[in-house]
Amino acid sequence: MTRIGVLSVATASPEHPLPQARAKAFARSFFATDFKSQAGADELERLLLSYDKAGVANRQMGRPIEWLEDPHSFPEKNQAYVEQALLLSRRAASAALERSGVAARDIGAIVFASSTGVATPSLDARLVQELELSRHVARVPLWGLGCAGGGAGLARAHDLARGLGRPVLLIACELCTLTFVHGDRRKANLIAVALFGDGAAASVVAPEPWWSEASAGPELRASYSRLIDDSEWLMGWDLEDQGLRVRFAPDIPELVQTLGAEFLSEAERAAGLEPGALHHLVVHPGGRKVLDAYDRVLELEPERLRHAREVLRDHGNMSSPTVLFVLERFLASTPRSDRPGALLGLGPGFCAEGVVFQW
Repeated sequence: MTRIGVLSVATASPEHPLPQARAKAFARSFFATDFKSQAGADELERLLLSYDKAGVANRQMGRPIEWLEDPHSFPEKNQAYVEQALLLSRRAASAALERSGVAARDIGAIVFASSTGVATPSLDARLVQELELSRHVARVPLWGLGCAGGGAGLARAHDLARGLGRPVLLIACELCTLTFVHGDRRKANLIAVALFGDGAAASVVAPEPWWSEASAGPELRASYSRLIDDSEWLMGWDLEDQGLRVRFAPDIPELVQTLGAEFLSEAERAAGLEPGALHHLVVHPGGRKVLDAYDRVLELEPERLRHAREVLRDHGNMSSPTVLFVLERFLASTPRSDRPGALLGLGPGFCAEGVVFQW
């Protein structure tokens, strides 16, 4: 059977930095009158402690933090999304193509994962032209997978590369901060300001002979998907007049604690591996509590997920591209040892999406 592998990974971040101290100051001012207990005591300072415990030191935004101080209509926010998504996606994809050594005309499909804005035609139509890909390229836009989009995109790229026998370009791009709903004064929105950032990542996935063991990236051995029934309440969007209002439940770390080991065991079986064979772990850092849950359930040393913690620290949770940021750091600092690993993201559905790889 023809083998499939990753040729390159590249990332891009917007120009506006957001140190966590600045995000906390914004939240203290913006939510100043919104959290009062029945006894009348101010709960805001207690809630703001979550900023110190989020594992985030810095992020990057498509607009400066001051932009969030005023209400913006859904069309206005979506236009900012389109502008920034095209800019960041083009930067990441151009770098990934250059690093891969694959000519743009040889790309057989483009997978575009994004859930923080809408466009029809989907933005991959513009990117095909701006990147000078073949106009016969297969376009596969993925919307609604949120934080699982990077893992799902890599899995779909693997399957497409096998089916088409051609290289596939994956792009994942999100502008999470631009979805901020000014009128949403819930705790969930305050926590979102503590956690989410913006960014884009791209990867070129290819079959032999474009990919070989001498190539820069890992072999992809299998794709993995798992949907949890009746779990859409855990994470997603609620559409309101001001746009996409974030929905995420505090139960997600508990779900990781309950099902994390099962997800990885299923991924092992999908790749034909023996139980416990996975050595490398590249996971989406949904937040510090999610990473702590992985540590507990899998009995990991903190070093095992250091790349995920570093990306969370430096970029926050960017939704779909985040796990590809982790993969980029992992590959740059982990010598090839020819051992299996798993890349996994969790997102709306509720679902787990990813691949099993060899590195």
